[in-house]
Amino acid sequence: MFEVSALNGAVADGPTRVEEAGLQGMVTLKGDLGSAKMKAALKAVGPGLPDRRQIVEKGDRAVAWMARDEVLILCPHAEANAVVTELEAALAGEHFLAVNVSDARAMLRVTGPGAREALAKLAPVDLHPESFRAGEMRRTRLAQVPAAIWLSETDEISVIAFRSVAKYVFDILALSADDSGRVGYFG
Repeated sequence: MFEVSALNGAVADGPTRVEEAGLQGMVTLKGDLGSAKMKAALKAVGPGLPDRRQIVEKGDRAVAWMARDEVLILCPHAEANAVVTELEAALAGEHFLAVNVSDARAMLRVTGPGAREALAKLAPVDLHPESFRAGEMRRTRLAQVPAAIWLSETDEISVIAFRSVAKYVFDILALSADDSGRVGYFG
């Protein structure tokens, strides 16, 4: 496992701030999300199964809906392998896949009054406050690369991208968030 985050704590400061979130444990879990065993396993390792396009958070753990047969479990980086081991034990006999993807991904946060607008310039998804609310998760693209985004609070959007494109994602977010390019679409 990596001991250094993808961007080593990079920050673009301003009214809208873009920052790398640091090392984040991430476990992809694929399988029959409706099975009783799967639901029990997700309760054991996190806050349970989220609804479609949602993320549920509890303490330092979260479970994000990624697809009808896939969730992403967020946990402390040092605990990701243990989460996989726990899932393997809890789901014995089920058809599933649990993989620690922590070191293949990077997490960034965009905060401040222009956070929603900064992402809207880059992603082909409706980020209007009536369409994208706290606790909602989206898989989308940011310019040329795939990403997952969710709104944690009114002015805080978390972004997950592949580690290999973390610098590109940081740079385009920082450029999009720069106050000189503010459009003011969302008020």
